[in-house]
Amino acid sequence: MSEARDPVRMNRRDFVRGAAAAVAALSLSRLAASAAAELDTATSRPRYGILIDANRCARGCRACVEACDTEHGLHGHAAPLIDAQWIRKVELRHKSTDRRVSMPVMCQHCEHPPCVDVCPTGASFKRFDGLVLVDKHLCIGCRYCMMACPYKARSFIHEVLTDQLPEAPRGKGTVESCTLCVHRIDENAEVPRDPACAEACTSAGHKAIVFGDLHDPTSTVAQQLRKEPSRALRQDLELNPGVRYQGI
Repeated sequence: MSEARDPVRMNRRDFVRGAAAAVAALSLSRLAASAAAELDTATSRPRYGILIDANRCARGCRACVEACDTEHGLHGHAAPLIDAQWIRKVELRHKSTDRRVSMPVMCQHCEHPPCVDVCPTGASFKRFDGLVLVDKHLCIGCRYCMMACPYKARSFIHEVLTDQLPEAPRGKGTVESCTLCVHRIDENAEVPRDPACAEACTSAGHKAIVFGDLHDPTSTVAQQLRKEPSRALRQDLELNPGVRYQGI
């Protein structure tokens, strides 16, 4: 009897085909569900950042710098820590109009951070909420990240430090930079406190630094970004920083 007329073989073939189709459909369904879950996670995750209005930033004012130094214990040591500066004030001058603006520059917390790409130990890393940090336990002091950063936002600790603050651990032979006061965020992720720089700027009456979740359309920083044009430093590098500037 030929195979074409054998009902047993026909049923077996149909069963195998049907099972294969069911498995394929189930796999596609799982892939679609997984992709949707990843999309939901990506859109629901916060991304913390700040908006700096250079028009409001007062020339000669160092309130943000001093607040950062105090918050993280960057001063008060016997050895001169010249390189320990997480925020620096920069003045820009327009060549044609001679217009001058002053603004703070710190770690820009890039979406695609070069410091993370070049770190050989994984000490430089980006958190789920967009903050770019340094794990001092993994940092070997190679300073590749300092060379890769186009914003000169990282410092190297040359001296032994004392009287460190528990929320800002630091150590000789490691690299450090602005954390957007991550300890304040972790204290209450639902309603995080402003970083020390933004808090000090507001207290000084300038209100040039606005902090918040860039992915939350109801946040003040997101609303201001939609209302007024802003730009990133070195936009040509396409790093998509979490720090934006207006008035430059």
